[in-house]
Amino acid sequence: MNDVDRSMPPAEVGRLARAVLDAVGTVVVGKREALELVLAGILAGGHVLLEDLPGLGKTLTARSFAQALGLDFRRLQFTPDLLPADVTGSFLYDQRSGDFSFRAGPVFTNLLLADEINRTPPKTQSALLEAMQEKQVSVEGVTYRLDEPFHVLATANPIEYEGTYPLPEAQLDRFLLRVSFGYPNHEEEWEVLRRRMARRREEAEIKPVVDAATLRAMQAALEDVVVEDSIGRYIVALTAATREHPSALVGASPRGSLALLLLARVRAVFAGRDYVVPEDVKEVAAPALAHRITLRPEMWLRRVDPSFVVGEVLEQTPAPASGALPSYAAGRPGR
Repeated sequence: MNDVDRSMPPAEVGRLARAVLDAVGTVVVGKREALELVLAGILAGGHVLLEDLPGLGKTLTARSFAQALGLDFRRLQFTPDLLPADVTGSFLYDQRSGDFSFRAGPVFTNLLLADEINRTPPKTQSALLEAMQEKQVSVEGVTYRLDEPFHVLATANPIEYEGTYPLPEAQLDRFLLRVSFGYPNHEEEWEVLRRRMARRREEAEIKPVVDAATLRAMQAALEDVVVEDSIGRYIVALTAATREHPSALVGASPRGSLALLLLARVRAVFAGRDYVVPEDVKEVAAPALAHRITLRPEMWLRRVDPSFVVGEVLEQTPAPASGALPSYAAGRPGR
């Protein structure tokens, strides 16, 4: 993206982001913190894994964000008999031309809802890997680029739920963050019922707040959010500490550090700042790192959650307090 694309000031990104969240909040009741994380994942240019029990608003959240962001939206229901070609598309023989033509699959969209992604075998799960990482699809030796923006919001039932396949670590690592909604409290659940009666129909429609071009400009503007060197080193220290934790068999990869950096920038913009502070990093640490940590087998027997490792790492890693300029910006005009 060029400098024109980054002309939107961070303050304007924050204002538009709050407007999008307010719009989605008219449909998804009482989950503002989780919704902020989902939007942060989109603004950071990544993919989001929504992991929770059925019926807690994951699909509704994905559809609502697509409407509020003005994005082309497709939903793909993952089932045990789904084939990779059902995701990416395939070549079909055209009798009129006597040749094969490519029929694009549902992955060719701006926002793909991969519903219950862990209900399909690993072979089909892996069909999304290239699209998520490289923003392209290869079919029969031919590569097709995906239009930007492209984001996957995948829903998953807990692994112990009947009929699910655990997502491989390589695919989990492609998700920028993992979000859980949890059950609503009594007042929130009553509000769901009240709104359903008030609109007198099942579907809830949201008017677009931005469009795809504006979303790309918002994403590009995040590059102007300053990350001072000590904050960057703090991010690296947190990620490295997950690899050395006694409960972890495998810690977070460098993708975890990158996720912390990108998401912390978004949190700073949400707070009305154009610079990152340690609290921004702390707020996104568990969603960004927990799903990248593989626990030792004995920890599973004790029902220890990977977020416990992240919590301990946050407590044991000293946070910086520095106002120095970042070294990467030292030669930039106006710095």
